[in-house]
Amino acid sequence: MSKLPITNELGFFEIRLESIGGLGANLAGKMLAEAGVVGSGFDGVSFSSYGSEKKGSPVKAHIRFCEMNTHIRDTTPIERPHIVGVFHENLSKTNNVISGIYEDSIVLVNSEKNPAELKEKLGLLSGTIAVVDGTGIALEEKNRVNMALLGALFRLCDFLDPEHMKGIIRKSLEKKYPHAVEPALRTFDRGYQEVESETFTLPDGMEMPKPTRWDIPVLGYETQPIGGMITNPGNSILKDLSISRNGMMPHFDDDKCIHCAACDTACPDFCFVWEEQPDKRGRQQMFLQGIDYQYCKGCLKCVVACPTEALSSERETEGYGEANRVPHRFSLTQS
Repeated sequence: MSKLPITNELGFFEIRLESIGGLGANLAGKMLAEAGVVGSGFDGVSFSSYGSEKKGSPVKAHIRFCEMNTHIRDTTPIERPHIVGVFHENLSKTNNVISGIYEDSIVLVNSEKNPAELKEKLGLLSGTIAVVDGTGIALEEKNRVNMALLGALFRLCDFLDPEHMKGIIRKSLEKKYPHAVEPALRTFDRGYQEVESETFTLPDGMEMPKPTRWDIPVLGYETQPIGGMITNPGNSILKDLSISRNGMMPHFDDDKCIHCAACDTACPDFCFVWEEQPDKRGRQQMFLQGIDYQYCKGCLKCVVACPTEALSSERETEGYGEANRVPHRFSLTQS
C-alpha cells in the first residue's frame, strides 16, 4: 500500500483544482479521488464548489486523501492545498489561484509558458511550478483538457498508480462514449509524459502569504454603505472573458471583410468594434475595425456566421489577443 508523502495537522493530503465550467475539473476531481481510494487504498473525498452551471463560470474541485486509519469528517473548501491544479493560466487574472499554498506546495498550470515566466505571472514566492500544455494536447488528440491535467497530476503524485486511473477512464467512458476512450487515454499519457517542473526557494526574510477566503462577500453588515446605497453600479468594462477560451479564437482578415455585421449579430458578448467612416461615394458607413478580445470567450459563432471567410478559427497563440485587441468605441448592435 502507498504512503502519503506529507499531510497537514489533521492527517490530510489536499488537492485543489482551479478551473472554469466546461473544462471538466469536477469530473477530474471525482476520478482522481476514485483512483486514490479504489486503486491505492486511501480514504478520500471529492466535492466541488461553483456558481451558475454554465461554461466559463469559476469552478473549484477539492480532493482530500488520508491513510485508512484516519477518518475524514471535514468537507470544507480546501484553503491550504499541497497541490493546486490550474486548468487555465488566465484564471490568475481574476482569481488568487495560489492562495494558501505552503512553501513546498506544487502548482500545476495548463500553459505554454515556462515555469520561470509563470512564477512571475502568478506572483509565487516559493514552491514547485509544473507546466503542461493541456490545451494543445487536447486539441491534437481531439479530447478534453481535464485528461491531460489528470496525467500531469499523476506524474506529480507518485503515491498514485496511473494504471488504476486508466482503468477508471475506461470504465467511465466505454459504455456511453466508447469512441472517446482511446483519445482520452492518449491525452492522459501525454500529460503524464510531457509535464515539466521547476522548484523555487523562498527568499531570505520573506514569509508565505496567509490564505484568503474566496467566498467572503465584499459587502456585509459591517462594510455596506449606509442605507444600502449602491456606490459602484454593475459594469462589464472590467470583465475579462479570455479565461473561457479553449485554445481557439477568431482571427480577423480585414481584406476579406465586407462589413455586413453578420458577425456582430451572432456575437453574444459584443466583441466587435466599429467606426463610422465615409465610403467610396463619400457617404457615412460603419466599418469593422477588429475584435476586442478582452470580451471574446471563443464561442466561434462569428466564424460560422461570416459569409466571406474574413473570420477564421485558429489556435490561440501567446499574446495574440492582447497584441491584436481593438478597444471598444462602439458596438453596432448596441446602437
